Amino acid sequence: MAQAELPRQIPLDPLGEQEQGPNWREYFGFSTDHKVIGIQYLVTSFVFYLIGGVLAELVRTELATPEVDFVSRETYNALFTIHATIMIFLWIIPTLTGGFGNYLVPLMIGARDMAFPRLNAIAFWIIPPSGVLLLCSFFIGPASAGWTSYPPLSLMVNKGGEAIWIAGVILLGTSSIMAGLNFIVTILKMRIPSMPLMKMPLFCWAMMATSALQLVATPVLTGAMVLLGFDLLVGTAFFNPTGGGDPIVYQHMFWFYSHPAVYIMILPAFGMISEILPTHARKPIFGYQAIAYSSIAISFLGLIVWAHHMFTSGTPDWLRMFFMIATMIIAVPTGIKVFSWVATVWGGKLRLCSAMLFGMAFVSMFVIGGLSGVMVASVPFDIHVHDTYFIVAHLHYVLFGGSVFGIYAGLYHWFPKMTGRFLNEGWGKVHFVLTFVGFNMTFLPMHVLGLQGMNRRIAEYDPQYAGINMFCTIGSYILAVSTIPFLFNAIWSWSQGEKAGDNPWNSLTLEWMTTSPPPVENFEEDPVLVSGPYDYGHTYYQDLEDKAIAQS
Repeated sequence: MAQAELPRQIPLDPLGEQEQGPNWREYFGFSTDHKVIGIQYLVTSFVFYLIGGVLAELVRTELATPEVDFVSRETYNALFTIHATIMIFLWIIPTLTGGFGNYLVPLMIGARDMAFPRLNAIAFWIIPPSGVLLLCSFFIGPASAGWTSYPPLSLMVNKGGEAIWIAGVILLGTSSIMAGLNFIVTILKMRIPSMPLMKMPLFCWAMMATSALQLVATPVLTGAMVLLGFDLLVGTAFFNPTGGGDPIVYQHMFWFYSHPAVYIMILPAFGMISEILPTHARKPIFGYQAIAYSSIAISFLGLIVWAHHMFTSGTPDWLRMFFMIATMIIAVPTGIKVFSWVATVWGGKLRLCSAMLFGMAFVSMFVIGGLSGVMVASVPFDIHVHDTYFIVAHLHYVLFGGSVFGIYAGLYHWFPKMTGRFLNEGWGKVHFVLTFVGFNMTFLPMHVLGLQGMNRRIAEYDPQYAGINMFCTIGSYILAVSTIPFLFNAIWSWSQGEKAGDNPWNSLTLEWMTTSPPPVENFEEDPVLVSGPYDYGHTYYQDLEDKAIAQS
């Protein structure tokens, strides 16, 4: 039988002893290996996540009581400004696009590396100094105009800290543009010949849609930052109303990027969940083409909904109507994904490991965020809850309940591929329970606070909200503690954990068809694809899987 006709086999050595991969010293240098760069992204961004989490706990501690009694109002403003900036630009986006994207995409499409390895390395090495730059602003007076940095407020606060914030965002945006270009070229030009687009893993579809958003939207944010910097440092009046500028133009430019940024943060997580659920449910993904095309639809629609953030900014009624309808329409491709995931899990042989628990929690938490998103898409309701804690709850259910739960699911799922060892499942379940309970205690009551009228971005509030705020603060402490078992688990398991073998989940995507960790060029010989990535339950592959399980 010709090679092209040979089916891809599941490796039958579940404890493959061959340890491969880079030396640990390579992770501290300028490497062009996409796997090294991916782990550099993951570790670096997790460090910034811990820093951003500390800032969040300081914010919540201040909000535990109605009075300003823990930090000053100025410090409070700086804390939540830098917290939000770190979590978006230094944690979620670098982790999902840079970390998982870099590590997995070339492996999933059978490539040896990214299309532009040096550009890939440069894109990563822009991130650490940018993060340090943002944190150093605390020594000269940090930015304190919020992560949106609206003028004229941003032109009236500490000039040095605001200038550093602008420079940091420009650098991080530059890194994002480089990464987006690299992914699109890699996916379109470097797939193995036997992999058409409709046989490509859904994570690669999600990364392609994400990269398109990065290339189109990020330059607009960069332009807004440059113009804002001129207003701040040179005295121009692009956005300064005292000189004839228009701050509403800044809002349009800012949200043209920053709403698509939500999808830049969530689309890769969508792709990861589409890999994790069928693997651990032992079922083919339901609606492959619908999920793939819905990623492209979200990418396109995400570019035409930005002004729903500006319903209270003097937007004309006819324009409000357009953006309200467009925002509601974007729920359709998102709903397609959710229903497909539920149909995939329904009736499956569920393997309730930590990756699957976080994956299913991702779906449920994102649905809550998505439902509140449809609510705030309605102009009358948005006007009522705008700038209240209802928006804080919605944002965090989408980005933490969505993106961060997706990140944890991905870490538990692909940790064996990256290290050749399992994360400990006992500690993984402790991590899951603490995260799930702490997250919902922290953010679910904020919907009530918002409906009752408590404004966000303030350190002092009406005493009638004190009880719920104390409850939220206790929940945030549980959420903070939840990180400890994961850190301990990851550090210990990397060196001492149970060996996983090459394909411990009996998965069918190409990254599992090489050693764990993979060799420098990923595959000993060019792989040949003759089946879909989600053909679980087909007779031939079921027989191979049964043999692998029997040998283990």
